[in-house]
Amino acid sequence: MNPKYYLIVLLLLIGIPISITAQVFSNADLTITKLEDKLWVVETTDKTTMYIVEGSKKAMLIDTGTKCEKLDEVVRHITKKPLYVVLTHLHYDHAGNLTPFADIYYHAADTLLLPKLKPYKGHTHFVHDGDIFDLGDRKIEVKHMPGHTPGSIVLIDKANGNCFSGDAFGSGHAWLQLWPFSSMETYIQSCKKMEQLMDDGISKIYCGHYPYIKKILDKQYIKNMRALAEDINNGIPPTPQPFETRKSSEDAKPMITTQNGVSIVYEPSKIK
Repeated sequence: MNPKYYLIVLLLLIGIPISITAQVFSNADLTITKLEDKLWVVETTDKTTMYIVEGSKKAMLIDTGTKCEKLDEVVRHITKKPLYVVLTHLHYDHAGNLTPFADIYYHAADTLLLPKLKPYKGHTHFVHDGDIFDLGDRKIEVKHMPGHTPGSIVLIDKANGNCFSGDAFGSGHAWLQLWPFSSMETYIQSCKKMEQLMDDGISKIYCGHYPYIKKILDKQYIKNMRALAEDINNGIPPTPQPFETRKSSEDAKPMITTQNGVSIVYEPSKIK
C-alpha cells in the first residue's frame, strides 16, 4: 500500500481532521475537484472559479465563470438537487455564463455593471446583507463586502467554517482600481467585517480565483490586507509600482503595492 494511505488512516484513527481532494469531472472548459464533503471547486481553463455547495434539499452554484459549454448540465454531474445560482459580483469572469440559468441572485449595488455582461433574459433576485439560503442541512449567509465592486458579497457557511469570497479580498492581490471606484476606507471596513466573522468561527476562505493559489486563505491574510489598505489610506504605501492592465480605465494610472505577502492594486486619485 502507498505510504500516504497509512498516514491518512493514522490521522483518522487519532482524530485529526484531514482534507482529501479528488478530481471528479473534466471537459475541454473546466475541471471539478472535491474539496470537502458536499463542496466542489470548478476551475476553468482561463483561471476563473466557481464553487458547488450541496445540502440535503438544495444546492448552490457560486458564480458562473466565463465560457463554459452547457454549464447547467455540467453541474448536474455533481448534484441533481434544485439549484441556487448566486453571484459574488457582476464582473464578467464571475458572471459571464448566466444564459443556462432561469434565476440568478446578486447584490443590487452591482446592477450598474449589468450592461457589461451578455443580455440575460432570466429572473434576477437581489440579495441583502444577512440573507440566508437554506439548503436543508446547510445554511449559507450573505455578507455585503464592498470594495472590489459596490455590490461584492461573500457567502458564509458558518457550520463548516467556510467563506466563499469571490474577489472581495482578492486571490493573493486585491483589485481596487476598477470602475466604479470605492474608497480605501470602504475596503478597510470590509476587511474588519471579515476579521470579525473569522473571530466568530469562519476559518477558511475559498477565494474567487482558486487556480492561481490552490490554497485556503486564513485570518492572517485578511489582517495583512487590512494593514496594507490602511497604509495606502494614510499615504504611506510601501514601494508602490505602476500596474498595467487592459481592465483599468483609459485615463487611470493604477499602482500596485505589496506587503507581508499580499498586494493591492489601486488608483491613487480614487483612494478617498
